[in-house]
Amino acid sequence: MEQPVKTTAFLADVFVCALGAYGGPEAHMGVFLDQLVVRRKYLTEGELVELLALCSVLPGPTSTQTIVAVGYKTGGPWLALLTMLVWAAPAIAVMTILSFMFSFLDAIGLSRNMLRFIGPAAVGFIVVAAWKIGKKVVVDRLTAFLCLISALITWFFHTPWVFPVLLALGGVVTVVASGEKTLWKRVDLNPPWIYLFIFFFIAGAALVGAAVFPGSLVSLFEKFYRYGYLVFGGGQVVVPLMYSELVDVYRYMDNTEFLTGYGLVQGIPGPMFSFASWAGALAARSGGRVLQAVGGMLGGLGIFLPGLLLIYFVYPAWERLKSIPAIRISLKGIGAVAGGLIAVAAFVLAAKNGLTAVNLLATAITIALLLTGRVPAPLIVALALLSGFFLPL
Repeated sequence: MEQPVKTTAFLADVFVCALGAYGGPEAHMGVFLDQLVVRRKYLTEGELVELLALCSVLPGPTSTQTIVAVGYKTGGPWLALLTMLVWAAPAIAVMTILSFMFSFLDAIGLSRNMLRFIGPAAVGFIVVAAWKIGKKVVVDRLTAFLCLISALITWFFHTPWVFPVLLALGGVVTVVASGEKTLWKRVDLNPPWIYLFIFFFIAGAALVGAAVFPGSLVSLFEKFYRYGYLVFGGGQVVVPLMYSELVDVYRYMDNTEFLTGYGLVQGIPGPMFSFASWAGALAARSGGRVLQAVGGMLGGLGIFLPGLLLIYFVYPAWERLKSIPAIRISLKGIGAVAGGLIAVAAFVLAAKNGLTAVNLLATAITIALLLTGRVPAPLIVALALLSGFFLPL
């Protein structure tokens, strides 16, 4: 019989994963494979790949849901919750603290120009993410078409509803085009429905609260909770959705502040969705420092909570769910559309950041360093900060 896993030992390994996880789901999977499969043998490589496939289908942060599912497999729902906290809470706290950077720079008399290369560096991260994900998801003419058409549509329409609609259509198109006759089969799933009820109850209550109290913390929570259940994939995928609403529509922050946060999160270990804490804190800063800190915490809670509830609902029925062919086939279209969304985000954010020679050079240097695979993301962010501090305008 297998020996029961000690909670503290498993959470220590999760913390090691959090400290070594930079970038998106692809980079995180390498850390999970090394620490949880090769070193500790909590599961097999095949089981880890299956969990990644499951979490790719679900809305929410893919790598976060994957490691939470490993926690669920290892010790049930309680360990899954602790896994989420150990994995995400440090990054949420750090990004909330960093959100005070702008006011701190003003208070000590330093110019914000020292942050001027963070934005172009962030664009470089998105370009490389689009390239890597594109190579993985564009596998034939159909996926290439879906990637291209989703990018074009997103370029002209920046409204939040476009992103989930495109992702859903991508999955439907690949299922229809597959030509397989047996796409669905009857299986007895019997999941714990209470978690799905909680998921929809919070979504509905937040929508009502946001309508009744616009501009409140409830309204802020609703936005990030919605991002959590409308986005598939890693932190790069949520960028265009958050940008269009928080910057273009509500103007909670400007382009420089948004890109600065996205650049800084590249240098913070842990899930990239912790960027929501930066955005939530800046969105609430008009209410004072206490509300700014609360906004950061609400941003992190809102964006991670839907993914946790969905894992609680789906994972117990996963062994039977993965036998449905349509679920597996739809991943091709969802992935291709996500690749297109990330690609166009790079162009939109580069244009917003300013297509100057200096900015383009900073982006190009970031891309070159990332493609070598030898320079870690935190060092690139540190170099961008030092360059802004020491190089003359």
